[in-house]
Amino acid sequence: MLIGLISYSQSTASQQIEIFRIQAPQLDSDKQIWVYKPINYQNSRNAYKVIYMHDAQNLFDRETSFAGEWKIDEILDSIYNQQTIIVGIEHGNEKRLDELTPFHHEKYGGGKGDIYLEFIVKTLKPYIDKNYRTISAPEHTSIMGSSLGGLLSFYAVLKYPDVFGNAGIFSPSFWYTDDIYSFAQASEIPKTQKFYFVIGTEESETAVAEQQKMVDLLLNKGVNENQIRNKIVNGGKHNEDFWNKEFLEAYLWLVEKK
Repeated sequence: MLIGLISYSQSTASQQIEIFRIQAPQLDSDKQIWVYKPINYQNSRNAYKVIYMHDAQNLFDRETSFAGEWKIDEILDSIYNQQTIIVGIEHGNEKRLDELTPFHHEKYGGGKGDIYLEFIVKTLKPYIDKNYRTISAPEHTSIMGSSLGGLLSFYAVLKYPDVFGNAGIFSPSFWYTDDIYSFAQASEIPKTQKFYFVIGTEESETAVAEQQKMVDLLLNKGVNENQIRNKIVNGGKHNEDFWNKEFLEAYLWLVEKK
């Protein structure tokens, strides 16, 4: 159920952005959603691919971001005739760790990622598909995020292969639990799915090795090399500036080439 449209007087977001709140019964709350529509959306009858992204506060607007924005709207506005809608889901502030972790951690807690994903799959996506001109098939539906959002995006594409056909996995927090490796090993992965991994060498002492471990696991279980992009960026740090610089390449590889 749509609650209402929102606007910010000091927003740096593109005019292509709509913001609304929607009830999230799975989370016993409501969620603020940012939707980026391509420049040509209003003047066409096209249906569009969709990327679902976490941490919407940091995607489009310097005013709402914690430490800088990804500038997703500026990047996509610059691409001629691009054909993708971005759906950004705001994190739940103090509930962010709960929402973006699929497994419980003995020290840090969390582990409510399944409930958060149920909201996306059963409430948000049906609303988006009904109210926007989308191509709803999984091969044209991606999920993308960074840090814990990268962890959950990877988990989501494995758990819901009939919903999400592609994952953008930025600086994934695979350190959070070894259960993610076991889950990946046990998952059946369609030959059509695509995984874009990117990590910086200055994120942590173990980040590159953890990502490489996951990529090796996928390859060893039979995932084709052409389904995976494994990018390691020398000097890359764990922040929005890094993810901003890496977004366009990930977007082009995951979405535009399909």
